[in-house]
Amino acid sequence: MLRIITANLRAHLARLVASTVAIVIAVGFVVATLTLGETTRATMLEAVGARYVSADVVVTSDGEPVDEAAADLDGLPGVAAVDVAVATSVQALVPGRTGAQYLLVDSVADDPALRWQQLAAGALPDRLGEAAVSERVGAEVGDVLTVTTYGEDGREDASQVTVVGVVDLRGDPSAGINGRAFVIGAQVAAWGALGPTELRIAGTAGTDADDLAAAVGSALAGRDVAVRTGEEQAVAETEALTGDADVLTLVLLVFGTVALLVAGLVIANTFAVLLAQRTRELALLRCVGATARQIRRGVLAEAALTGVAASALGVGAGIGLAAGVSALVGTDSPVPLAGVSVPLSAVLGGLAIGTLTTLVAALAPARAATRVAPLAAMRPLDPAPLRSRGGMLRLVAGLLLVVPGVLLMAAGVAGGSVPAALAGGALSFLGLVLLAQRAVPPVVAAAGRLARRGGVTARLAGGNATRNPRRTAATATALLIGVTLTSAMVVGAASTRSSAQAGLAAQYPTDVEVTGNTEDGLPASLVGRLQAVDGVRAAVALTAGPVTGPDGYETRGLGVDPARAAAVLRSTDDLPLPADGTVVLPWWTVEGWGVAAGEEVTLTGAGGTRTFTALLGDTEEPLLTATDLAALAPGAVADTVWLRLDDGADPAAVVDEVTDLAGAARPTAAVTGLASERAALDEVLDVLLLVVTGLLGVAVVIALIGVGNTLALSVVERRQENGLLRALGLTRGQVRGLLAWEAALVAGVAAVLGVLLGTGYGLVGVASLLGGQGEVVLSMPWLQVAAIVVVATVAGLLASVLPARRAARTPPVAALAA
Repeated sequence: MLRIITANLRAHLARLVASTVAIVIAVGFVVATLTLGETTRATMLEAVGARYVSADVVVTSDGEPVDEAAADLDGLPGVAAVDVAVATSVQALVPGRTGAQYLLVDSVADDPALRWQQLAAGALPDRLGEAAVSERVGAEVGDVLTVTTYGEDGREDASQVTVVGVVDLRGDPSAGINGRAFVIGAQVAAWGALGPTELRIAGTAGTDADDLAAAVGSALAGRDVAVRTGEEQAVAETEALTGDADVLTLVLLVFGTVALLVAGLVIANTFAVLLAQRTRELALLRCVGATARQIRRGVLAEAALTGVAASALGVGAGIGLAAGVSALVGTDSPVPLAGVSVPLSAVLGGLAIGTLTTLVAALAPARAATRVAPLAAMRPLDPAPLRSRGGMLRLVAGLLLVVPGVLLMAAGVAGGSVPAALAGGALSFLGLVLLAQRAVPPVVAAAGRLARRGGVTARLAGGNATRNPRRTAATATALLIGVTLTSAMVVGAASTRSSAQAGLAAQYPTDVEVTGNTEDGLPASLVGRLQAVDGVRAAVALTAGPVTGPDGYETRGLGVDPARAAAVLRSTDDLPLPADGTVVLPWWTVEGWGVAAGEEVTLTGAGGTRTFTALLGDTEEPLLTATDLAALAPGAVADTVWLRLDDGADPAAVVDEVTDLAGAARPTAAVTGLASERAALDEVLDVLLLVVTGLLGVAVVIALIGVGNTLALSVVERRQENGLLRALGLTRGQVRGLLAWEAALVAGVAAVLGVLLGTGYGLVGVASLLGGQGEVVLSMPWLQVAAIVVVATVAGLLASVLPARRAARTPPVAALAA
């Protein structure tokens, strides 16, 4: 039997190409997803958690200084060095720049074993007056920076440091937001270091990190600190920044699962085609003594060998794809990738999944090949009617899946539960696939009646498309799955992007904010100069003055012209604009002042006492109208400017130019470029949606292979019918046109139904995913949806080319003799 199996594989190798391609694509999808997920995690771990990877143990605190805890570690066995990490922030003037920029300052460890910074040039500082900076600062080795700090009494203090090195932070998504400086601990202390909240510990040679962490934890028992190994802390920091990138991997694996299901359908159709073409061959084997069990095992053995070979190719293709994406994206992307990290689970999982999928998909064709008696297999068989036992079981099973699936989706949308919506979507769609034999043929028949004007071939195609509902449903289902999935993601991606952009606009309503930080405020002419900067669309000045709240403490109030500010803010959802008689209060006033939204609050200033209606918003200081603030604090001056940038502007370049202008006007001016953070987050969203949407094309390609296989099976089953049509006068061109019309009808119906289903699933997915996180903006990309219908129909038409050529080339006499 083994010789027969290998001979069959060699004889029908060309016919197995479709199954091989389908499983290669599906397995490659899964392996590439797992590999890219691991590569992203490893790259982010190296970049974001770089400061912890060199440490054996990290001790952190939520706010309590940990410098006293360092003394408890003196003499602890296994501890070689302890670094007390301190940080602060300063304003710095860089040579060639007129404005000061905001720098985050970190200390450099005294022990070389705990120094994690990778240098692009120069060296790390080892004395006072030296600093290493990140590339975002724009300074070079040898430059002298003028650093400004402010004491607790508000007194300004200026000092100078020499740049001795440039640190490479590529791969860290936060590297482009603010400049970074690295100095020795004594320098950080001189600049007003915050209380140390982190200890990094290096162990002696041969010390196990887990054992050392346990010893450190015992030594610090009773203190409010967390003790982790360096690797554990790096993972925690990475997940805190990326929001746990495993979620993206899981989402992609969901689509990988769908791709495998589509591949399974293609494989089942492929083996059905092969077995239909080999019906007489299998019958002869039965007649000469082969048992049904041997035939079944032989078919499954062919499937297993095909699955193993295709899965191995798929694993290689997936790793190659991941390597290509990694090389293309690099570390400059918001989702950085460096090299390729291939987990063993991806390789073994890809081989197992591909092989098992092939075997499971081949079970039904293998059973069908042995159900027919040997002599009966010598003659054509009529297709089983829909009202057969199998058809009724499909109908009942489909209804039992669709109803609870729809209820689960409704619950997921109402409760904002993604698992419920996902489970409901899977159940309902599986039910719809089972019901396709009942639902698709009537729709195809209706479309066929509309196509009768296409001539004799169009009328024959309409009849053929509905004569065998099972075959029609199988052809349509292969494309229906791919179109539904693609439509769901297109609609879902558009709605997710619109919702995310609305959320980003609410979170960052101003693009750039300039604050003077002086009693004299900003020059009146600065607003005009800032608005003239290339890339700035609009600007509005806000006044600032002292006001006293119900707690008796003085704070700074801001005054705004609501009409002018409305053109600058991107959203007023989280930051409402005040009207006369109202004040927008920060959230801390709910507890500090005991004021809730809608209640009255009394504010006092040099101009007297006034009562306002309180609103709550995302602001750090009370926000009033400029008129109300002028009445409350007559000495209020213009000290803040809000800027809105053009949508296509480069935030970093605009912020740099605004910083220069503001620094030249007021050296104390601080510029906050919120647009840079929004742009970074928006770019990450673009990359993720592009990756997801691009990978979904995999399912569509597999679906098209399935359509071609099903049409090929149709040609095999209707060999005598096509021969009779040729004998009655149909030309080869008309036979090709017949199959083309049939493919276009079925593909068009599948495309339209798939778009309708996909739109519904996409909207349900977005509503369940984002419903509990804020406003959901539903977006319908009509042009893309229309393109999906056209492309799917044309693709189905192209899939009929090879089967149609095969049918047209068969001589009528040979077809009738089959």
